[in-house]
Amino acid sequence: MKKGKMFYTIFITILVLGIGLVASFGSYIYFTTISSVVERVSNTKQSYMAQMRNSLEQKIQTIEYAFNTYSTTSSFNEVVKHPITEKDFIAYRNVNTQLNYIATMGLEGTEYSLISLDQNWKVSNGSLSYLTKTEREKLMNTYIDEQDKGLFWIKTDKGIRFVNTLPVFSKKKQAIALSDISLQTLNRTIQTEDHMPVFILNNQGDLMYETQPIQQLLSAQQLRHISEVTAKSDNTGMLTLEKGNHQPARQVIYAKSAYNNWTYLTVLDKNEIASAFQTTKFGIIMMGLVLALLIVVVAYVIAIFFTKPFQKIKHSLPKNPDFTLKNEPSKNEIDWIIHSIDTIVTEKESLEVLIQSEMPQLEIQLILNLFRKRITAEELARKMPRLGYSQLENQMYITMLIQLDNLGDREPSDKDVLLLAINKIVEETIPEQQRMLPIILNDDTQATILILSDKNEHEIRKQLLDDASLLIRTAKEYLNVSISIGMSTAYSNLLESKEACEMSKQALHHRLNLGKESIIFYEDISMVISGPVLLHYPADLESQLFEAIRIGDEEQVYHTVRSLLAEMMKKNNHSMNFEVLLVRFVNNLIQLEQLLGIEVLLTQDNHALYHRLLDIRNPEEIERMLVEQIIFPMVKSMKEKTNQQFRSLSEKIAAIIRAEYDQELSLELIGDRLHYNPNYLSSIFKKEYGTTFSEYLMGYRLQMSKKWLVETDMTIKEIAGRLQYHNSQNFIRSFRKKEQVTPGAYRKMKQAN
Repeated sequence: MKKGKMFYTIFITILVLGIGLVASFGSYIYFTTISSVVERVSNTKQSYMAQMRNSLEQKIQTIEYAFNTYSTTSSFNEVVKHPITEKDFIAYRNVNTQLNYIATMGLEGTEYSLISLDQNWKVSNGSLSYLTKTEREKLMNTYIDEQDKGLFWIKTDKGIRFVNTLPVFSKKKQAIALSDISLQTLNRTIQTEDHMPVFILNNQGDLMYETQPIQQLLSAQQLRHISEVTAKSDNTGMLTLEKGNHQPARQVIYAKSAYNNWTYLTVLDKNEIASAFQTTKFGIIMMGLVLALLIVVVAYVIAIFFTKPFQKIKHSLPKNPDFTLKNEPSKNEIDWIIHSIDTIVTEKESLEVLIQSEMPQLEIQLILNLFRKRITAEELARKMPRLGYSQLENQMYITMLIQLDNLGDREPSDKDVLLLAINKIVEETIPEQQRMLPIILNDDTQATILILSDKNEHEIRKQLLDDASLLIRTAKEYLNVSISIGMSTAYSNLLESKEACEMSKQALHHRLNLGKESIIFYEDISMVISGPVLLHYPADLESQLFEAIRIGDEEQVYHTVRSLLAEMMKKNNHSMNFEVLLVRFVNNLIQLEQLLGIEVLLTQDNHALYHRLLDIRNPEEIERMLVEQIIFPMVKSMKEKTNQQFRSLSEKIAAIIRAEYDQELSLELIGDRLHYNPNYLSSIFKKEYGTTFSEYLMGYRLQMSKKWLVETDMTIKEIAGRLQYHNSQNFIRSFRKKEQVTPGAYRKMKQAN
């Protein structure tokens, strides 16, 4: 599974911090261990240096003490003042014996010499020799005149030389005692097991001894610094030297001699320290690797632990395809979560704004659900406070319904606009605290749930009447329409709104009897609803109406319908009675159209006729619907059928005339043949052709006479006889009247052309 940016941020941060701590801890242990190793090696070497110093100083002190003691004896004075020759064996033996004795106390391999400056002889290494004047002067200049001390050490090519001018406590020196310690002896005495380099400096800082060339390890500048530092010290210690000429920085361990102020030096070998540190270094590296591995595991676990909530949040948030960070939203889940949360907050704010703007629609839906009984008590208790209705208990309600009595001078399609306008009037007329939101209940009805205040029944009824009257007046004034208002009984539970709505509908049913602009309380008509049913049907008016429909007299139809409906409403106070009579009337209309052979009420568009009529509680609307949608279409259909019948009969008469014009013809004969009254045929023929039967017959006969005059040689008399004229003069008069010329003149004129 891919890890997000937060995981790697936490993992890398903890890893870097952990590795940093391990590195710091390891570095601390490393340098502390190095310091400890250096200190341990240094202490070891200091011990070696101290032992070396003590061992060498002991031998040196012994030599000095031996010569000093010897110089104070009487035999010494006698010897140095007595010339020794080859014959003075005893004196030579005494000197040589004394030197051998001193050698036994000193370092093995050391050469001892005694020189008499008074007698110019020298006993060295068991042999006797004599000094020349030059040699004596050189010895005097080197060891006595140029020296401010009577006892000192100097470096020679073969080692170091101890010089003791005797007597010790006399300024007049008579002899010189020399002790030459060879390099082999010094190496043997000073060499350590680890062959560390050793250097010896005298109190002037001059190099007295070295196990290897000092220039390879220390520069002259570093040596001077050592001399300056050790001159002020009386003990052992370690000194760190800065870089010299062509020499790196080094650490020097020294031991200062309190006896002759010599300084014993050794240089700390890095290889030796590295060798001593090798095991510890391996352990530190292994410890660091183990700790680093442990930190990687811990960092991974911690990163997983801390990013797990972010992953849960991420998976719980909806996917947002519009948002990608470098096409990898999972790599930047923090930004993704923040963006998602911002999006949710923005959407929430937008939703709140939308909900606020849609709050009226939500309230309308709530009220519609109340009227349809599609809401539970729990939903109602939850939604009412959101819509601003805080108190549900200890309140009474009344459902008020408003329906149009007429549309004024507007078209039926304007009904929706009028209902919206009435809804707005209710909203502006009745105070908000006294009602819920007014709504359009259906295509015919506006509904409002009124909230009753803490008043007595009389005051409440008066308030309702005042509000209803104001609504009727306002609708009349601004919309020029009449409205009727139905009121339910009071109820305490909004879940009973559906029953209250039915009560108000029942109340509005009675405006059929009370007329337009009625204010009807259900409680006032409840007794009437349960009373006896008495029916009065105006059969005479219905007969007049049906006769007017048969003959297609629209004006008579309109007046008769109004009278019939008015009679039905007037003589039937119960709304149910009127509904029964209305159904009877429609049934009779259906029977009439079946007798007449027309189809209006039984078409597909009128299959719900009964429901539509019974749902209308407005007398004027019922009258308009019956006249415009039922009766007038029947009249129109009847007219079309009659016109078609007239046209068919007229065409039959015309066809008979065209076929039998040269025979005896009359309407009586044609009426007998077609089984119609001659007068009826005369009227419909004139209506269809615009002329009488006789005129049409005479015109057709004259048209045929013109054809015969031109195309045949028949005489005028023959033509007149064939066209059923008993007298030719009658034919001539009729022809001249029609054509303005006689038949003979018409023939001549046509023949001439």
